[in-house]
Amino acid sequence: MITALNKPEYYVNRELSWLKFNLRVLKEAGVRNLPLLERLRFVAISASNLDEFFMVRVAGLIDRLEAGDERLDAAGLSVSDQLRQISLAAHNEMKLKYRYFFALLNELEKYAVKFRRVKDVTPAQREELERYYQDMVFPVLTPMAVDAARPFPFLANRSLNLAIELKNKDGEQRIAFIQVPSVLPRFISLEEENNARSFVFLEDLIMAHCQDLFKGLTIVDMVPFRITRDSDLEVEEDATQDLMKEIERSLRKRKRGAAVRLEINPTDSQFLQKFLMQNLELDRDDVYEIKGPLDLTFLNKCIDLPGMEQWKFSPYTAQQPEELPDYEDLFGKIREHDILLHHPYESFDPIVKLLATAAEDPAVLAIKVTLYRVSGNSPLVASLARAAENGKQVTALVELKARFDEENNIVWARRLEQAGCHVIYGLMGLKTHSKIILIVRKEADGIKRYVHLGTGNYNDKTAKLYTDLGLLTSNDQFGQDASSFFNVISGYSEPPAMNKLVMAPLGLREKMNELIEREIAVAKRGGEAHIVAKMNSLIDQPIIQKYYEASQAGVKIDLIVRGICGLRPGIPGVSENITVRSIIGRFLEHSRVYYFANGGEEELYLSSADMMPRNLNDRVELLFPVERRVHIDRIKSFLDLCLRDNVGAHVMLSNGTYRRAYPHGRQKISVQAALMKRAKDNAPKKEMPMEQRLKPMYHKENV
Repeated sequence: MITALNKPEYYVNRELSWLKFNLRVLKEAGVRNLPLLERLRFVAISASNLDEFFMVRVAGLIDRLEAGDERLDAAGLSVSDQLRQISLAAHNEMKLKYRYFFALLNELEKYAVKFRRVKDVTPAQREELERYYQDMVFPVLTPMAVDAARPFPFLANRSLNLAIELKNKDGEQRIAFIQVPSVLPRFISLEEENNARSFVFLEDLIMAHCQDLFKGLTIVDMVPFRITRDSDLEVEEDATQDLMKEIERSLRKRKRGAAVRLEINPTDSQFLQKFLMQNLELDRDDVYEIKGPLDLTFLNKCIDLPGMEQWKFSPYTAQQPEELPDYEDLFGKIREHDILLHHPYESFDPIVKLLATAAEDPAVLAIKVTLYRVSGNSPLVASLARAAENGKQVTALVELKARFDEENNIVWARRLEQAGCHVIYGLMGLKTHSKIILIVRKEADGIKRYVHLGTGNYNDKTAKLYTDLGLLTSNDQFGQDASSFFNVISGYSEPPAMNKLVMAPLGLREKMNELIEREIAVAKRGGEAHIVAKMNSLIDQPIIQKYYEASQAGVKIDLIVRGICGLRPGIPGVSENITVRSIIGRFLEHSRVYYFANGGEEELYLSSADMMPRNLNDRVELLFPVERRVHIDRIKSFLDLCLRDNVGAHVMLSNGTYRRAYPHGRQKISVQAALMKRAKDNAPKKEMPMEQRLKPMYHKENV
């Protein structure tokens, strides 16, 4: 008898799963064979991640609680339960984060790099700091009094502030705030002997001079604090005729969202903390007392200072793709056969070059592209603008609702529009998360379409940090599908039957169910039934249930899920044929790969979509097949490395916790290290032609 698959004990809560993921990121700071500053970088990444988690996920739960929504999730937790458990987990993570931080600072001091308090600097350094304060800091400080005439001020999201309790000559209490200027560097570098480096925090310098700002008053207590606010956008798409204006309105509103977290240094007096809690309408569980500098995201800027390279990863240069010995006649090379790209091991330059070439090529008639997140100075956007200026038909869907990239994307959308591009500002009720470029070219034998499909964004910066796969093809069926896709998102075309591409929300879920069902049928016939799925998140309950059904039927399922995973592996009678692992490494694992053994008739797909309700129901996503045998084998080899990784891999247990995979005397296998080596070994060798190598060399003066 098949076990019922909707029991709460079979699922992991989404938010708690995310916190476990962030804990895995943080614990990389404790891996001793990693370079010292890279360990600090993981501390900074986990801090930034947690900020966004509170700004969006926790804020959303608070909204639900205030609305009286106490529906249970798949794991059987109410909103109240979730907030309680989140608070406990986040407080514990914060304590661990600062243990790592201080331990790593102590290690840095061995190399003559230290953070000092103002009171501990030398007299000469004190003079240096005094000059800096008077010249740079004091002019931009604005003390804000709080009294009957001056109410509690608005304090910006994630800004660093000082709360000050004062008394006047009559003993009357006064409260004031000072915002630590974000326009100035968070830390000040000091001159040291013997090439040593030392830094002082800006807030510490301000606190050392605070009395100068409140002459005639006595400082009773003073404490740094930081507020995290609700920053999720509320876009009323069905009630607007102009999505861009509605997004801009929501962005202004975002800056004034309700407070959801208070980080504060502890002091002997609790008055200031209580005062802040009362005025920000926060409970005790929302307060995080931190014995150390607030906002550890500053570490990223410290790590990237000149002269710190010796404590970082050796630089890695993305290699020339093994299937592209050069970038000459890219269209000709794509016509020969499909080309697979694997970033960041292989360079993203072919995509940049392809669009730049298309912009200038007289044979190119049209370019169409979806843009979700692009870099701050995107060469791709520049090429699209250039193409439009050259008279080509350019269509760009710029997703204005890409979270925390909204302002950047508005800028690019306007830039493209000014250049003459046809710009689509997203779709009503959906985010367009697919990654696709279509180039239409007039050639001797007629119109030819060139297509790029990818698992990651068209962002030349993150392409150096995120692992993603991309496919370049001139296959006519892919081209027809790409045209149909853009007709759907740019006009009113009915969704057509596609040859190769599968689109969400119009069929991707159904396709995934069909593929899993097929593996179940193969298993029941006694054939080879195996699923390997690599993604960022797995939380969709119907898909999880399908995996459980497949496991019960005997299908072997290996899941590589970097972040959130709501499925529990290894439950007898339910998921004993399922494994789950998460890989944390130098690069952020971002590619989505779905492999099906299909009784030996293997099929492999790449996608922009994770297995989450939002991807399957509320986003425009694409799933596409990889068809060349050499490409299937190459990606299978990559998946095999993921499954054998014992350096950055964490294996999920049936109770939802993770244990780190260790070599235990076996050969160390790191999928990322192996692929960096492969890319270097397989990169085309640019050898000098024989006739040039045989050419005699002369001293210039004798020529």
